[in-house]
Amino acid sequence: MIVTLLVALSGAVVSFLMSIVMWRVGIRFKLHPEIRERDVHTRPTPRLGGVAMYTGLLTALLIASQIQYFRVVFFEGNQRQIAAILIAATLIVVMGVLDDFFDLDWTTKLIGQVIAAGVLAWLGGLQIDQLPIGGVTIPSTWSSLALTLIVVVVVMNMMNFIDGLDGLVAGIAIIANGAFFLYSYMALQASGSTSYFSLGTLISATMAGVCLGFLPLNWHPARLFMGDAGSLMVGLMFAVASISVSGNMDPEMFQNPAGGYYRALYAPAFTLLLLPVAILIVPTLDFGLAVVRRIAAGKSPFSADRKHLHHRLLDMGHTRLHATLIFYAWTAVISMGSLLFFVADQVVAWSFIGGGLLVCALATLAPLSHRKRREYQVQAAPVATTTREIAVLDPLDRAGSAAKERSA
Repeated sequence: MIVTLLVALSGAVVSFLMSIVMWRVGIRFKLHPEIRERDVHTRPTPRLGGVAMYTGLLTALLIASQIQYFRVVFFEGNQRQIAAILIAATLIVVMGVLDDFFDLDWTTKLIGQVIAAGVLAWLGGLQIDQLPIGGVTIPSTWSSLALTLIVVVVVMNMMNFIDGLDGLVAGIAIIANGAFFLYSYMALQASGSTSYFSLGTLISATMAGVCLGFLPLNWHPARLFMGDAGSLMVGLMFAVASISVSGNMDPEMFQNPAGGYYRALYAPAFTLLLLPVAILIVPTLDFGLAVVRRIAAGKSPFSADRKHLHHRLLDMGHTRLHATLIFYAWTAVISMGSLLFFVADQVVAWSFIGGGLLVCALATLAPLSHRKRREYQVQAAPVATTTREIAVLDPLDRAGSAAKERSA
């Protein structure tokens, strides 16, 4: 684990230094797009953070390839897989940069995402071959390919859809990838594997480090955005890590020869595919609501609008910083609760998740009660003023009426 964390640290350092470079280059040459109607920031900000993150990822993978422990990842017949991952990441970053500057049509972006996912699945052979639920096997190669394409494209767009607040995607990616790193590491331990170095652990740890290095310049008020290049790459790499672990780990390794599953490993055997979705609960929810909302309005599911979850939190009265921290909290509760299934009783895990979600819900809805109180005060103020005015003017009115009577 220490070696993997050192590789992730190298990615963080390079990502941080390159973020500074990209920020200064963007400011010096005014490489920032115009502020859009749906944006929440008020000053032009460079969107070259994805390039810095991409550089950090490449550097970390290059360093890992020179370490003996990672030979099982980079060699031993896995060269095509690594090449496919690098090609797909490069395609996504190039397309993302072009979209940040020229605002590509949604169909062009979708085609580019499908091509990148196809490179992973077809060229690299990184496919979901089986579902870790009772050992269900995908019936055909084409079905496996189609399922993999859908998963990769959906996860990329999930991360891209929520990229609307300073530090939001970077922070969620740190929490999600950190949790998935621990998850995949413990899953390898539980399976009795002789090596804890895998593609899933390497990618998730590296992306957590890369996002950690980028976050200081992306923290509110942000000086640098990751743009579509960064958010799409974050989603792509999380899909790679998830598929490499969830789609290729046989649940039979958790079975008890006497029948059934080992009690302590029961949850890992049946959450291999669901955990990535659970960890990304916020992007998953935002993505699903956005697709339903846009289709119901007769629009493309990939068209932009200002009705994402982070926009709604701002409209409720949260500040941008508070909204970001609330999203962190939701993600952390689900991530930590999922990991508790490995180390604690299920009652403890479910209790933690239930209690944590309740606290998050209260924090999310808190501004509504404050808003209602303010609205009541605003509505009551004119009434009170009118009452006071009547009380003051009434004696004057009576005095005026008496004077008129006397003059008459």
